[in-house]
Order: sequence, then C-alpha cells, then structure tokens
Amino acid sequence: MSPSPPLTPDLATLDDQLCFAIYSANTAINRMYRPYLSKLGLTYPQYIALLALWETDDVTVGALGKRLFLDTNTLTPLLKRLEGMGHLTRTRDPRDERVVRIRLTDQGRALQAQASDALACVHAMASEANVDLKPWIKALGHLRTEALKKAQSAGG
Repeated sequence: MSPSPPLTPDLATLDDQLCFAIYSANTAINRMYRPYLSKLGLTYPQYIALLALWETDDVTVGALGKRLFLDTNTLTPLLKRLEGMGHLTRTRDPRDERVVRIRLTDQGRALQAQASDALACVHAMASEANVDLKPWIKALGHLRTEALKKAQSAGG
C-alpha cells in the first residue's frame, strides 16, 4: 500500500471531509423521513428493506442483505419485526432448508401506496433547493462501488 499524502489544511477540517458530508446529509434526510415513516410505523432500515422488496419480491435473505449492504445479523431482526407487523413472510426454501425466502404479504404490497409521501418529501426538498438528484445518486453509487473495492482489497 502506498503512503497517504499529507493532510493539507483544506482537508484537515471536519466540514471538508467527504465522509462527514455524506453522514450529516444522511442524518438530515433521515430526520426528514421520520414523520412520514412514523405514520406507517416503520423505521428507516425497515423502509429501505420494503423499498427493495417492492422492486423485487420473493428474494432470499442473502440477496436482500447484499442489495441493502446489510449482514444477516442486522437484517434478520429487522425482517422478523416486519413479519410480526404483517408486511412479509419468511419461509424456508423447500429445495434448500438453509435458505430463507422473503415475500411481501398483500398488506406489505399495499403499504407501498401509503409510503408515497415519504418518497415525495425528498423529491420536493430537492426541487425546492433546485437540486437534480440523478447526478448525485449516480456519483454516490460510483463512490460506493470504489469504496467497496478498496475495502475488499484492504481486507475489510
């Protein structure tokens, strides 16, 4: 591994750190979502799990974890709670008992229409701020991919 360049004054402050900009924006956006999600009885991690299932239903826990960048130990309690709320079912795959499949219930599918206010709140905020989200989403996706490559090569 090559040595890191020395920190320059413009990179040494908290406000100049990419990680802090992403973290603080994420925190602020999650706060914005909170009132909409609380009406649905959902946490943000539960909401993103449902978003993924609304895209592609009937997936394995492993596939869902990969899609959400969550490990099984984090995802399983979240899924148990959503199952207890009646939004999904978890069943063993009859072809391989080690595999657990996740399927939305009718109630879970119906929740998608109720969640439209949560989706609209971010788009409305971005519109008010005159920000086009598509290039940001694309750039952050690229950064995520590169960061994951670096983490893997470093053994993380």
